[in-house]
Order: sequence, then structure tokens, then C-alpha cells
Amino acid sequence: MVSRSYLLRASVATVLVGLMACRIETAAPSGAPAASARDDAPTGELWVYTSMYRQVLDALEPLLKERLPKVRVHWYQAGSEKVASRLEAERAAGAIRADVLLTSDPFLYERLTREGLLTRYASPNALRIPRALLELDAHYAAVRLSTMVLVHREGLTHPPAAFTELTQPRWRNRVALGDPLTSGTAFTWAVFMRARHGDAYFEELRENGAVVAGGNSAVLQRVESGEAEVGVLLLENALAAKARGSPIDVTWPSDGAVVIPGPVAILQTAQNPAAARAFVDVLLSPEGQRLIVEKGDMHAVDPRLPGPRGQGGVEALLARTQPWTPEVIDRGLVEGGALKEAFSRAFSR
Repeated sequence: MVSRSYLLRASVATVLVGLMACRIETAAPSGAPAASARDDAPTGELWVYTSMYRQVLDALEPLLKERLPKVRVHWYQAGSEKVASRLEAERAAGAIRADVLLTSDPFLYERLTREGLLTRYASPNALRIPRALLELDAHYAAVRLSTMVLVHREGLTHPPAAFTELTQPRWRNRVALGDPLTSGTAFTWAVFMRARHGDAYFEELRENGAVVAGGNSAVLQRVESGEAEVGVLLLENALAAKARGSPIDVTWPSDGAVVIPGPVAILQTAQNPAAARAFVDVLLSPEGQRLIVEKGDMHAVDPRLPGPRGQGGVEALLARTQPWTPEVIDRGLVEGGALKEAFSRAFSR
């Protein structure tokens, strides 16, 4: 069933796109000084809760100092699950410190939107984002794209060409998976697999001897060491590993890779909303997007940029991935607990 919030977004899409276009027209009038040079440039402190890789944050620092010289940015950097736990703890205590949320859990953003915790902001740069990735009410915007693909040991003859092939007898005891109980990206992948194949898919994986390895780094380690010959892994981890000389190769699954948008959002409780909006603008600027590609090995949402390490850009990526739909979002939100129970039940035998 499509959620009420998605029905609302569909009904106001045209209006919002018009509003966003108006913002673009008025945000930077011809001949206007740069934001950092204006008297009304944002000031003060800004807290960003993020799961972004540390090397990307380090690369962003000089750009932020250039664009927001009067703003001191503080990071709380951890995995998406830990960031969500900290945010919930602060929320329960009535003292949310974060101004901006920047993680890789799309389901968290949709839940917070429905609970009224995110404020609307349509960055002028957001109009470049492909419509398939837009949250039309502008409560959050994707700034990076991670992708779950198949990886295998170099030299493996006829590696699996699809996620569905992992249940075939040929791959018995040869597959490593992330754990959706602890890994946000593995959970998103599992949502898509359950939507297509039901709980039986997890049962078949378990019966075929697939090993749950933990997070993406654990999956990569098992494939690199030869303990497993095939794994389900983030493309960015695989590309970075290959650049280091890792003996692995990537297969784009014929049944569709799983793209995981990494959104950014401004909290309703933000203490510095002006700086938060300016921060979002920097992330979605061509310079910010380029750093995400070059330092994080992720895809940018700006279609003008190529993908990481010779990959195609966002439009080519979306042609190779399973689509995000309102039904998928609702499954992750409403049936997330049931999915984890089904996975746990299948792999505890």
C-alpha cells in the first residue's frame, strides 16, 4: 500500500518543482557576491551527524572553510546504525544536538519525515538530481549513492551473474553476505530481496551454506582471503580494494544492483538553520559532489559527473539498479522488524 506521505508528494510535485526553480532563480542573482563574502553569510557552530567516510570529510574541510569561513563545523562520525541510536537517545532526552543528518539509511529519513522531525529545504543544486532520487517535499535530498553488487575472486570461472544465482547448488558454501541486523546497507539489500523473492530466498541461501559475515569489511575480507569465493558487497568498497591490489572482480547483477541513496537533511530542532542550509548547498555543489566521487568511490547525484574509477555517472547507474518505489520504502519501514526476524530465523538453524 502506498503511504499517505507519498500520495501527498505526488500531488504537490509540480508545485514543489516550481518552487525549487524559483529558489534557483533567486538564490544567486547575476553579479551577486559569493556567500562567503556577503554580510549575511552564516556564522556560528554547526553539528553534523554522519556516516560519511572519514577521508571524504577530511577532503570536504578545505571546501567548507572556503565557502563557509564563519562557520565552525563539528562532526559526529560513526556507522549509520550508531548515528541513528545517538539521535534517538538525544531525542528522548529532549536535547538533540545535531543540526544536519548525513547518513546512508534512506528508511531513517522517511521515518523522521513522517514523524515531523525534518525541516523542508530545497537547495538550488537539488534540481540537478534525477527525479527518481528526489523526495518531492524536500525534507531530505540524496547527496551520494552507494551500490550493492556481486564480487568474486579473480580467475573464478563463470561467476554468478545475478543475486538469485547465489541459491544454486554450484555456490554451496562459497558465498558471504552482510548481516542486515547490524549493517544498514545489508538491510537495504535484504529489503529489496524480500520484496522480490519473499522469505524463502533467505531460507534457500542458508540451506546453500551462505555465511553471514557481519558488515561490508567482513564480507570483503572473506572473499579476499579465499574463505568465500563470492560476496554481496558495496561497489565503493570493491573499487577501493581493487585499487589497492585486492584479487577481486565486480559483477553487476543482471537482476539489478541495489542502489542506496545517502541523504542529507536538516533537523527541525537545528540551532543554526542558516549554516545548515549553506552546508547542504556545498555538498550538492559540483565541487562537493566531485569529492564524494574521488575520495569516497561513490556515485554523485549530479548527472554531469562521471562515476568513480571509470564507472558511468548516475544515469548509467540507475539503468543498472532496481528502482526505489513507495512500496519498497513502506516495506523497509513497516516490515523491517519482520524482515530481520525472518533473516535471523533462517540463519539461526
